[in-house]
Parts: sequence; C-alpha cells; structure tokens
Amino acid sequence: MRKFKFSALAPLNMLLTALIAALLSGCAPDNSDQASIAAANGHPGQALYQDYCYSCHNPGIGGAPRLGDAEAWAPRAAKGADLLLQTTIEGIAPGMPPRGLCMSCSDAELAQVIDYMLVTAKSE
Repeated sequence: MRKFKFSALAPLNMLLTALIAALLSGCAPDNSDQASIAAANGHPGQALYQDYCYSCHNPGIGGAPRLGDAEAWAPRAAKGADLLLQTTIEGIAPGMPPRGLCMSCSDAELAQVIDYMLVTAKSE
C-alpha cells in the first residue's frame, strides 16, 4: 500500500475545507435587505438561484455580488441585461464558472436568474 505524505494531501484538504466552508456559509440568512428579497419571492429565477447561485452569491464568495446588495449590483445593472447574460454564459475568471455551473440551464433561464438578482438588489 502506497503511503502519502501529509504535505502531498494538504492542497486537496485545503480545497475540500474551502468548499465545505463556502457551502455552509450560505446557510445563514442575510437580513440586510429583506423587503426587496421578499418582493422577489415567486420570481421565475428564484428556484435556479437557490440551486446554482446561492452558494457564492449569498455569502459573496470570490467577489460575487450578494443577493440584495444594491450598491454591488448597481454598476452591473448599468451595463445592461444583455451584457450580464453574456458574462454569465462565458463566466468571469477567476471566480465565476461558465453558466454558473448550470450547464443544463437555457439562456432564457439564466436571464431569469439574473433578473431575479437584479430585482432583489433594487433599493426601496
């Protein structure tokens, strides 16, 4: 049986730890803008957001704009929905993977998720 030195497994261990932390960090609700988030409940993009985007956008991992953060979303919204969709499809190195890892999502579904995130970011 081959033995590995601890140092050889350290990068894998760090990656797994970071992944678990990222997934768990999204579990705590952010109460910063509950009114606009509540207004978006029932939005057609909400379910896909919960399935694919929540883990990074809720805690703001890797610079991802947080759900409901009007200040972070304002410059993105100013670029327009078409450009946001294009960057979502292509991904944004190094943080956002292409299609937000939703390879089965259509472009229209991704547009709905983007709209959901923009709606929740609108200030009251």
